Amino acid sequence: MPGFLDTPDTTGQYDRQDIEQNKMMAILAYLGLLFLVPLLAAPQSRFARFHANQGLVLFIFEAGASIVLIILGILFVFISPALSVLTTILWLLVWLPSIGMIILGIINASGGRAKELPFIGKIRILK
Repeated sequence: MPGFLDTPDTTGQYDRQDIEQNKMMAILAYLGLLFLVPLLAAPQSRFARFHANQGLVLFIFEAGASIVLIILGILFVFISPALSVLTTILWLLVWLPSIGMIILGIINASGGRAKELPFIGKIRILK
């Protein structure tokens, strides 16, 4: 397993019943704005909240990267239409890892694991 996938796993700190009851809420947390669903539908679940935080951080990263890439794309078109190839490469460099983290988060949530996402998993917005 690559080192960047070797992130902290805090599953043992969560109640087994909470995990079993809220796996679906945790899965939804990785689907864009649906990170809000576990916060509203399972506000007392620490497991769902963990995954909602991971989903929120991922969503913020994706939104920020998208804004930057859109601006760069517009600038590149004005500089030289040939630079649109660079924009495509940058989109791939952002979105392929992002899709990988979405899949990894869903795998962890469906498996009942509270495992941080690579690179961004240590960021805590929701307490």
